[in-house]
Amino acid sequence: MNALQKQLALHNAWQQDWSRRTFLKKSFAGLGGIALSQFARGSTLPQIHQQGGLHFPAKAKRVIHLCMAGGPSHLESYDPKPELNRLNGQPFPESFTQGQQLAQLQGHKLIARGSFTGFKKYGEAGIEISDLFPHIGSIADEICVIRSMVTEQINHDPAHAFMNSGSILKGRPSMGSWLLYGLGSDSQNLPGYVVMVSRGEFSDQPISSRQWSSGFLPSRFQGVQFQSKGDAVHYVGSPEGVCQSTQRQVIEEVQRLNGMLREHRYDPEIETRISQYEMAFRMQSSVPELTDMKGEPQHILDMYGVKEAGDGSFASNCLLARRMLERGVRFVQLYHRGWDQHNAIDQQMPKSALLTDQASAALVKDLKQRGMLEDTLVIWGGEFGRTPMGQGTGRDHHIKAFSLWMAGAGIKPGHVHGATDELGYAAVEDVVSVHDLHATLLDRFGIDHTRFTKKFQGLDYKLTGVEPAKAIKGIIA
Repeated sequence: MNALQKQLALHNAWQQDWSRRTFLKKSFAGLGGIALSQFARGSTLPQIHQQGGLHFPAKAKRVIHLCMAGGPSHLESYDPKPELNRLNGQPFPESFTQGQQLAQLQGHKLIARGSFTGFKKYGEAGIEISDLFPHIGSIADEICVIRSMVTEQINHDPAHAFMNSGSILKGRPSMGSWLLYGLGSDSQNLPGYVVMVSRGEFSDQPISSRQWSSGFLPSRFQGVQFQSKGDAVHYVGSPEGVCQSTQRQVIEEVQRLNGMLREHRYDPEIETRISQYEMAFRMQSSVPELTDMKGEPQHILDMYGVKEAGDGSFASNCLLARRMLERGVRFVQLYHRGWDQHNAIDQQMPKSALLTDQASAALVKDLKQRGMLEDTLVIWGGEFGRTPMGQGTGRDHHIKAFSLWMAGAGIKPGHVHGATDELGYAAVEDVVSVHDLHATLLDRFGIDHTRFTKKFQGLDYKLTGVEPAKAIKGIIA
């Protein structure tokens, strides 16, 4: 029996052998991995090459996703609507909303609410951007604004899940996990997929860790949450009285035992445990070096608006994210909570914008000046939009129209794609679904989304699901 036949036999045995004794043995063997379950699941195993290699030349090497959690209003950011302003305070035309799904406004009298902020034209392209985002306005010639996004989920957690995985079902891999599974990581000392969370001063929705889950992919591909304040990773240092050489000996012995188990049983989680121990050991030196920003020049700190490195702010997280990308991290997500503005939107949204505008623009500028923007895909946006009808002093959740912007990795700069109707209620021109966004993400990495699959429970799953999806050719330079 050759090596391949042996592996297939072990795989079949692993699927079929579920006796009580086997269950107990597996449970016992897994105890060693539990202590490190929160550490990195980086991988250098490029699964996409086992499916025939890249499907066309890649433009992107890495992604940074700036997640404005809560759903920022497109009507006060990137989609000006003079006609809505003219109707301010009047009944919203019933012809737009009849038979449509609304969130908390369902059954209420609908009143048009104009924008509380002005817009200006920025850059050579003259892209109209809200007065709340002057710094992002300064990079108008670097970004592509998509004004015709739509989604299927009207509440926060399922909408985040849909934005990340293309599904609201638990157990589906996030887009970061898909990329890591397909392409591996360029970093040997840091996780390939890192998540950080910051927040504003207002009450907001929590972000569930299932948003960066690897789902049915091996768990080494899931995102690893770094803390925004204090130690980025808890317990990354060695215990008192334990030197690195002693710890190395422990790691080697545990790996030897895991290797013995791997010889007799096919189980993807054995490989996960092995990679976890190795990555955790390497992170003990790499993470402190990553988070030590004393070497960053003052003009860079000022450009991002960092008052104190590691203070938990979105600005600090953006700078740290750039350092991660430089060190080979494949996918970084920065969540900023505080955009769920049902009330006092004219007071709350300016504060949320103030905390994120400067650093978002600085990140793009910094990547460009370092020659990294050309192969880094930057995505900025929330999980849905807000209604053009008022909800008290704010706006309700809205799935039929919202805006986001992208930059880098061959995305057409200084461009506006798609449009909503005259009141900003529905996307009507070059409509872009979340599945289309995912197809475009994979396209930038040289992957045809229809051909990148993982068999699970007898089905060939894709990030883009079973519904029609296409890469957005109109935004590709």
